[in-house]
Formats: sequence, C-alpha cells, structure tokens
Amino acid sequence: MSAEQQYITSSCIISNNAVYKDEMPVFGGQSPDLAAFLLSTYQHFELNYPKFYKMDNLSKLGWLASEVLLKDSFDKTKYQPEEIGIVLTNANSSLDADLKYWDSAQDMASPSLFVYTLPNIVIGEICIRNGFKGEDAFYITPAFDAAFIHQQASYLLNNDILKACICGWVDVVGDEYKAALFLVEQSSNGVEFEVNNLTKTFNI
Repeated sequence: MSAEQQYITSSCIISNNAVYKDEMPVFGGQSPDLAAFLLSTYQHFELNYPKFYKMDNLSKLGWLASEVLLKDSFDKTKYQPEEIGIVLTNANSSLDADLKYWDSAQDMASPSLFVYTLPNIVIGEICIRNGFKGEDAFYITPAFDAAFIHQQASYLLNNDILKACICGWVDVVGDEYKAALFLVEQSSNGVEFEVNNLTKTFNI
C-alpha cells in the first residue's frame, strides 16, 4: 500500500465540552467536571457497555472517541482482526490515574485504580470492545506531533502490517483533556492521510 492510497476516512475530536465527528459538532456538554461530561457523552450516544463505568478518565475519553470515530463509518468485516491496529500518543502517560492511585495508597491502595496506571490500557479497552488484534503502540510526546503519528501509522500500513489504523492523541490530567482520533484506511472516501490534515483537524 503506498502513502498516496491512504486516507483519513473518519475523525473524532473531544475537547472543551464538545464532540466533533469529521470536523462537525455532534454533541456539547454543560458540566465543567470531566467525569460528568464523559458520562453525558456516553448517555447522549446511547451506548451500552457496562465496563465503561469502571474505566479511568483516560480510558473513558479514548473509548468514547473511538466509539464516535467508528460509528456509521467503519466496516470492520472488511478486515481480519489482525489487520486493524492502534497507535496513540499523549504528553502525560497515565498521570491522572497515577495521582489518584497514589492518593488512595495513603490509606488503602485501590486495585481498581492500579489497573489503569499504564497509558496503553486505553488501547486494550478499545481493542476488547471491537475485537481488534493488530499491532498497537502508545507513545509519550511533549505535544501533539502530527509528523510522528503519520510516520508510525504509515510504517504499519506501508509494510502491510495493518490495513486499517486508528491513530492520534488521548490525554487527561484532572479536568484538562483532549482526544483526537483518526481512522486511516486504503480508501478514496476521505481526506488524504498527511501531516497538514492531521494538524488541521486536531486544531478545530
């Protein structure tokens, strides 16, 4: 698969109490509290996944973004489970869950919090939900780096390791958060998978 044949077939941004699908607003929340906003997003899209309530905020954010990303725009039956993978980045790793776990450890350490003290758990939550079994990776970068994301996803696609890749950014610390996910496939239905288009969509 050549780089010219790779297209962003779907995108999702969640930031500042708003959800965007393919750069169009699809939901806006009212609560300044992140947990409340994530719950209202879950309820708005009428999702039914009881495990959501047990997730940390990083996993909730990434999982919700993936649900919006894939809804009505992805036919996973076109691929084998091993052909669909995920490449994510953020600046703060699992710091949000780490801090909450540390606070709990002053009294009695919480196993339910400890489970989420790795950033790649969000990838696991998305893969379990969808049955994806392809290559995945989570990288820590100082800020959103479209060139780096493009490089990593392109390598997997160009070398036929994957045929579809979810890539982007998912970061949470306290009530500061942003998710920007992109679905990349070999398809003419979308915008070209290039650095400028990643950056443009991230900044909406």
